[in-house]
Amino acid sequence: MLKGNIKATSLTGLVAFILPFLYLLHNPAKDPQNIIMITKYIIYGLLGLNLEVLFTGFMSGLQGNPRLIAHTYLWMLPIYGLAVFLEPLHNRIRPLHWYLRGIIWVLIIWVVELSTGSLIRTIIGTSPWIYQEGWEIAGLIRLDMAPLWFCTGLLFEQIHDRLMVGKFPEQYLP
Repeated sequence: MLKGNIKATSLTGLVAFILPFLYLLHNPAKDPQNIIMITKYIIYGLLGLNLEVLFTGFMSGLQGNPRLIAHTYLWMLPIYGLAVFLEPLHNRIRPLHWYLRGIIWVLIIWVVELSTGSLIRTIIGTSPWIYQEGWEIAGLIRLDMAPLWFCTGLLFEQIHDRLMVGKFPEQYLP
């Protein structure tokens, strides 16, 4: 019985994991923008995974673990990859002062964290992250992590700006 449930939740989890890719891959040969979006999706996803590994390793060291044990979840790749869909918002809030943009990013990240965590919890019965410390809400967001999300939002703005400056060479486009 349990093995059947694990297989079923793994299959639905896999479908949710690749759903954003399906949107971007609808017809890449006719639309070079899809290749660019897929590339940025992967860049944001990998950047997020690396940030989590660095952060959890650093925190492990602060807690006295000399091995600097770090971790993240594969679920985070598509979640951080969703940042590609926030680029239009960044362009829209660009004229605002940096501290207002940082506050907006904190709120957006909390909404994304709560909604994706809830969706994954609904699909597989648990969420990859379960906050039990700090000022947590439903185990899915922590209010005391606002400074971290503030900086992360502003960092992703910088990455977005760098990706906009760098043009993709023609040979990589269909």
